[in-house]
Amino acid sequence: MESSMSVVDVISRIQDLKSSGQPLNKKKLKQSHPELVQNALFYFPSWEHALQSAESE
Repeated sequence: MESSMSVVDVISRIQDLKSSGQPLNKKKLKQSHPELVQNALFYFPSWEHALQSAESE
């Protein structure tokens, strides 16, 4: 599996969604932003890990 986004892009996109008030639950994002979820899971062991990394940046 290849990634079409860098880890920095993934974190930045999650932060953008959070700051704009978008829901960050995996089920909704798989429908609205499937590429983001797929790339996040390429870099992180779970969606929750990706969210934690975005919050700590």
